[in-house]
Amino acid sequence: MTSGPIKAVEPAYHEFDANAIFPTLKPWFAADHTLKQSGGSATGEFTRDGQRWVVKLYYTEGNLLPPESGETPAGTPIEFETIREPRFKIYRHPDEDPTGEQDFSVHMAPRWQGLRAEKGDGTETEIDIPPSLIEGVNCRIQGSNIPFDRYVPLLREAAAVVGINSDYFRDLHAASNVQDAAVYVRVDTDESGPVHARDGPIASMAHLLENDREGYRKLVQNDDDERGRNLPGYYHTVTLGPRRIGEAFPSHHTPKEVKHYYAREAKSLPKTDPLRHPKVEAAYQASRWDETIHWDDLERLYDELTETVLSVLADAGLPLEPRESDGHPYVPDAYFDADSTLYEDNPVTTLNLTRIRNEQESVVIRHVADGLSPVQWESLRTLVTDGGEVSPTDIADENDRHPESVRRALRQLDDLVEREYNRVSLASNYVGELVHDAIQDAKNATRRAVETGAKALEAADRDLDEATSALVAWASRHGLRLNETDEYVKIEFDRLEAESLEEAKREIRRALRDGMGLWADAERDPSKFIGGEYTAVVSYDKYPDATYLTEQVTTTIGGTIGQELPT
Repeated sequence: MTSGPIKAVEPAYHEFDANAIFPTLKPWFAADHTLKQSGGSATGEFTRDGQRWVVKLYYTEGNLLPPESGETPAGTPIEFETIREPRFKIYRHPDEDPTGEQDFSVHMAPRWQGLRAEKGDGTETEIDIPPSLIEGVNCRIQGSNIPFDRYVPLLREAAAVVGINSDYFRDLHAASNVQDAAVYVRVDTDESGPVHARDGPIASMAHLLENDREGYRKLVQNDDDERGRNLPGYYHTVTLGPRRIGEAFPSHHTPKEVKHYYAREAKSLPKTDPLRHPKVEAAYQASRWDETIHWDDLERLYDELTETVLSVLADAGLPLEPRESDGHPYVPDAYFDADSTLYEDNPVTTLNLTRIRNEQESVVIRHVADGLSPVQWESLRTLVTDGGEVSPTDIADENDRHPESVRRALRQLDDLVEREYNRVSLASNYVGELVHDAIQDAKNATRRAVETGAKALEAADRDLDEATSALVAWASRHGLRLNETDEYVKIEFDRLEAESLEEAKREIRRALRDGMGLWADAERDPSKFIGGEYTAVVSYDKYPDATYLTEQVTTTIGGTIGQELPT
């Protein structure tokens, strides 16, 4: 991340799930008293920061058991035969929130050391309580479309409205923790393609950053909605665990899911409806590590989520500051205003995906260019084709080699493979694909060499002179077909894979220049060759300099041979 202020679109708050723990049983007793006085439920309204909110307090019967001694270990009397668990439902007034999706629930449950609960089969189990909490209440907060730091203040206001002292919800215990948090932007459906493209940031993060066989890896790319209708980018997600998150975001440590997704009925909606356009979202994944995000970490978590969303947008080539001159790719909805804000420190991280991709490509190319031993080739081929855990012994057995020769070969490939005790895997899926391509290219090169040699021998068997044999070998080596008529020569190239159309044309010119010399050496009419025609089917990247617009294009080109030869 570079320093300095920057204006960029401000993501909206989405899902939130957290445990707000208060180190006193007073709110639980007060809620129970209110419910008894009001006949089992209480309602009210309040205004905060100019917004109207509605609150409903009720309770559910839980499975918690009162202490057998009649009091908590701290000496607080619990004079209940059953433990009721109060619940708050807090939401924006319908007049201000017609969609009804700006709300949250609070499930309040008492806590004390040694608290037990009855399971469905009648057995008892002890509730896990933070050792530092003597007794108190756990408020499980689950909501959406509300700033993370507003949940507790809104809870205090709601409590006061139904007759509970708001001060009871003021001192958060240090064990309070976050289970889920997400932020999003809504992107115009005509502009979001680079985010979920095959080579876009979502696919690339899963493609490059996870070990071939280790660690949690999840990539979902679903382009059909629940009714089977095709909608590109309908539900694309990638989840990065703590092992790999730092590779894309060096300052991040929390596991996250990055999503591009549409509403369920988006396909049926007109483009004037915000729900017709997808969300790009980053969400914290608490289940993907053994650590905890505490309430004091909320601001840092929000910053990481915001940085993730903005960095993904930037990597996809979308303008971060919404301006009409850029086509304004962001679509406002009821909770996302699509406006920009000034960030004092630039929150955008240049994703290291291109760097990682280039490094991995250079490593593979260097090994292939330097030449790999037969044992190394066999080992890499096994790693590419095997779908499970592989040991050097497995590789040796499959290829009829001594295990030590395999281990020695693998030690020389440390930048291609990851080795642990008796286990070996490719450094990444991308390395696997590159190695696979290299193996296929080697096979094809071997096949072409054999075919070239065979055709040269065939020409010799037919008593063709050496120059003609060389011409036949040249045609085979370049994968082209010569068709000579009375007037000219027609040359058809096999499919050419190139980085760009210009690179393909350069390859064609080199081949034709070589062929012209061999044609002349064979004492054939040069005017036929120069006046001839060529065609080629070429596959290349349409946008070689724009990583966010990668598109493979296949086209047929052709022309007069003489135009491609030096004058």
